[in-house]
Order: sequence, then structure tokens, then C-alpha cells
Amino acid sequence: MNNSDIGIDLGTASILVYIKGRGVVLKEPSVVAFDRDTNKIKAIGEDARLMIGRTPGNIVAVRPLRQGVISDYTVTEQMMKYFISKALGKKAFRKPRIAVCVPSGVTEVEKKAVEDATYQAGAREVAIIEEPIAAAIGAGIDISKPQGNMIVDIGGGTTDVAVISLGGTVESESIKVAGDDFDEAIVRYMRKKYNLLVGDRTAEDIKINIGTAFKRTEVDYMDVKGRNLVTGLPETVRVSSDETQEALKETTSKILDTICAVLEKTPPELAGDIVDRGIVLTGGGAMLRGLEELIEERTNINTMTADEPMTCVAIGTGRYIEFLAGYNEGI
Repeated sequence: MNNSDIGIDLGTASILVYIKGRGVVLKEPSVVAFDRDTNKIKAIGEDARLMIGRTPGNIVAVRPLRQGVISDYTVTEQMMKYFISKALGKKAFRKPRIAVCVPSGVTEVEKKAVEDATYQAGAREVAIIEEPIAAAIGAGIDISKPQGNMIVDIGGGTTDVAVISLGGTVESESIKVAGDDFDEAIVRYMRKKYNLLVGDRTAEDIKINIGTAFKRTEVDYMDVKGRNLVTGLPETVRVSSDETQEALKETTSKILDTICAVLEKTPPELAGDIVDRGIVLTGGGAMLRGLEELIEERTNINTMTADEPMTCVAIGTGRYIEFLAGYNEGI
């Protein structure tokens, strides 16, 4: 068994690395902190994330991936190198075979950039897989059968909606609205309603703790610290889960519209399968409370979240390379 087969979920918010036989061995934020004066990388991953919004002028914490696409090639390459060697350890004798997933809407040029960066990071062979297919495999769906499955993968930078049958994508749409946009919507809401300036990390905390897409019977509250834009002084306000629903309404509507648009284009037989089998949600953004209910209310189709929504894509990417390996050996 070759343990140098790796699946990488190259996400806008975090990078997950799956190794054959070991599962997901690494999950870290896709953030790199580097010194502007010397152009040297200071920290990568979790260490770099802790520096966001807290660095002196010469050190900047950047995300080299924007909306699922490489925005800074050199930094992405170094970040991948770091994560691959961290995941494999010192024991790697030969270069690994790597599968990397990309959002379903990326162009050939963007795919090529990911492929090149992976080769530069030390791969001997690279397979590029579309996110919804990886998510479906990771969620435990047998995609080789001739039946329709609908996957909604809500990541950090993109949401991919796809109908999959016979191992391929029948209809899909990718929009640049996802988890990061939930955070931005909360930042805007706090500024508009309370004149309170909060950072991205605080917005993410609000989303995780009390965020909801659907009205809840029990209302949750959270004390939020920020800076008052009028007085310029620090201030704490109490925010309810109902307010987060209001803040997120516009963003969640865009995801709903995309799901409906894909359903409208789906061939009738496959649409019938989806009504029977339901819609499966994957990705970190799928963990937002009330999302299942919101989709069900709009589509009248049973909606469920995969068991491990965060790791679905990484697991699926890794299993895809196992499938390829078995397929090639069988030839």
C-alpha cells in the first residue's frame, strides 16, 4: 500500500490534507504571514491566522486563495509545500501522488495554476477533481450509479451546487458566495445597526455561536465587543440569533436561488431521484444552523447535512486518488 497518496482540499478558508490509510491528518487555515520588508514568510496556517488583525505594519497576514482560486501563486506554492511536508513527515522517500479539488466553475487556466503549484510543491503526479464530486464521495454517496444526487458544498469562498450521476456532473453552478460572505454580512449588520466595528474573527464567532438561517423557537444571545464608530471607544452590545438571521438573509437567499436554478435545469428523471433521496449539504458553511430548514421550506425536498461536513471534500479527494490508483492498476 502506497502511503504517499494524498488528497488536498485547497480551500479559501482552510486546507485539509488526507493521507491514504490515515484519514485527514491536517486541517489548518489557509493563511500565510510574511514580512513585507524582507519578503520572508513568518508563519503558515494556524500560527498565521492568530496574527490576522494583530500584526505590526511590516508583517501582513494574507490568504493566497480568494474564492477558491489562487490569487497569489508563489505564496500558495510555499504554503502547499509546507503542509505536504508537515503531513507526510520526514519519512517520505518518494514524491507523493496528489489529488487536489477545485470549485466546479473554475476556468482551465485556473485549473492549470493549481496543477502547476502542486507539481512545484513536490508531487510526482497530480489529479484535479471538482469539489462537488469530491464532496459526494466524502459524504459516502456511491456516485457511480445511474441515479441523481444533489450536493450543495458551502465552503469559505465558493458554494458549489451540483447534480451528480454515473460518476459525473450533470448540472452544476458555482457562486462566489459562501462562509466568508456570512461573516462579512454580520460585520455590515453590526456597523449599520449598532455603529459597532467588529473584525472578521469576531463576526465568525457570532456566526458559529448564535448564527442562524431560519427562525428558531429558542433565541440565543451573545455579548459582542467592538469599537463604537461614533465615540471611537470600545463597546459591548448584546446580539440575538434573530438578528443574525436578518443579517444573513441576503446571503442565504443567493445560495437558495442557485439551488433552485440548478434544480430547474435538471432532467426530470434525475429530479425525481433527488426528491426521493434528498439534498446533501457539505462544507464548513453547511454547519450554519437553520440552513436545512430554509432549503426544505423553499424546495420541499428533504435536506440533510453530511456527518462530517468540514472534511467531506478532503476525504472524497483522497478516496478519488485511491479509486484512480485501483483503476490504473487494473488496466
